[in-house]
Amino acid sequence: MTDQPLRYLLDPYGDWAKDEGIPITEDVAVDLHAVEVGPWARWDARGGFVHLRGRGDFVALQVVDLPPGGKTAPQRHLYDEVFYVLSGHGSAIIETVDGRKASFEWGPRSLFSPPLNAPFQLFNGSGVDSARIVSANDLPLMMNMLHAPHFIFDNAWSFLDRAGKQSYYAGEGDFLPLKPGKHMWETNFVPDLGTFALPDWEARGTGSKNIKFILADSVMHAHTSEMAVGTYKKGHRHGAGAHVFAVSGTGYTLMWYDGDKEFTRHEWRHGFVFAPADGMFHQHFNTSGDPARYLALSFGSHRYPVLQRKRDRKQNPEASVKDGGLQIDYEDQDPSIHAIWLRELGKTGVPSRMGHIFDETRMKNEMS
Repeated sequence: MTDQPLRYLLDPYGDWAKDEGIPITEDVAVDLHAVEVGPWARWDARGGFVHLRGRGDFVALQVVDLPPGGKTAPQRHLYDEVFYVLSGHGSAIIETVDGRKASFEWGPRSLFSPPLNAPFQLFNGSGVDSARIVSANDLPLMMNMLHAPHFIFDNAWSFLDRAGKQSYYAGEGDFLPLKPGKHMWETNFVPDLGTFALPDWEARGTGSKNIKFILADSVMHAHTSEMAVGTYKKGHRHGAGAHVFAVSGTGYTLMWYDGDKEFTRHEWRHGFVFAPADGMFHQHFNTSGDPARYLALSFGSHRYPVLQRKRDRKQNPEASVKDGGLQIDYEDQDPSIHAIWLRELGKTGVPSRMGHIFDETRMKNEMS
C-alpha cells in the first residue's frame, strides 16, 4: 500500500480556479456589474469567476475589470471563449496568421472572440472610467480533460484555419442563410449587439427575431434574440450550460420543471445573466416599452454542435412538447403565465400585442 492519498473524483478545473486566487461567485443568476473581482496575476487586471448553478460541465464565466488606461497582460490559451462587453470602451489586438495583427475598438454590448490559441491583448481606452468584460469559455471542459495547465496556457501551436477574414475584425461578416431560427452570421467581432439587424423568427414567439453567430470558427455557441414590445417568448427547455445575458430592455424570466406547481422568477436588465438547469423549462417576458434583447452563450455551436444531444436538438428547435419536442406553444402553456404577464404590463403601462392569441378581455375581467 502507498502512503500517498488516493486520487479519485478530482475536479482539475475547480482546483485551478481556486488556485488563481480571485473571487468565485456561485448563484442561479447574478448582476455581472456587481460581481466581486480581485487582483488577477494571470491577466494583470482584476477578475472573478462566475459559476452559475445551471452551467453544466463545459462552460464557465470570467469577469475581467480593467482600470482607467489599463491593459491586460498578453493572453494565449487552448480553449475557445466569447467576450461580451458590459461597460467601458477600449480596443483589442489579436495576432492572427504569420505574425499579422488585427485590431478593433469595442464598447458596451460588443461581442468578439479571438481565434483558438491566438495571442491577444485588451486595452481600456478611457483615462477616467474602468471597463468590465465577461468571457464565456469552455475552459472547464479542456481543463478537466487534459488536467495540464501548462499545455493549455503555454502552447505555441497556431490554428491557421481559425483566423477568418481580416474584415471579420472590422465588424463585417458573412450572412449564412438557412431558415428562420437557423440563419447564421460569421464574424469575429460584433460592434454592438443592441443595434445588430436580426431576421424574424415568429415560430419562437410573436414578434421574435434571432440570429446565430459563428465566432472565430469555434465550438462556442452564440445567438442573440429579440422580443418586440408587448410580447414574450414561448417556453422551452434544453440541456444545461446556456448562459443567458440581458442585452437591452427589462423584463423577467420564469423557470420550472415539468410538474412544478410554482415558477421561479428572475428579473433582468442589461448585465444580468442566468443559466437554466438541465431540462428546466424557461420563458422570457419583455415588460419594457422598448424591444428587449438577450445573448445566449453555450458549448456546441451551430456549426460544430460537438454533442449528439445538441445536434439532435438543433434539427428542429420549434417542435412542440406534444410531438416530443422542447417548446411549449402558446395554446398549451399554463393559463396563469399570461395572467401574470398582463399584471406586469399593467404596472408599466405597456399595451399587449398578444390579443390575437389570447382572449385578454376575458382574462382581464377575471383578474379584476
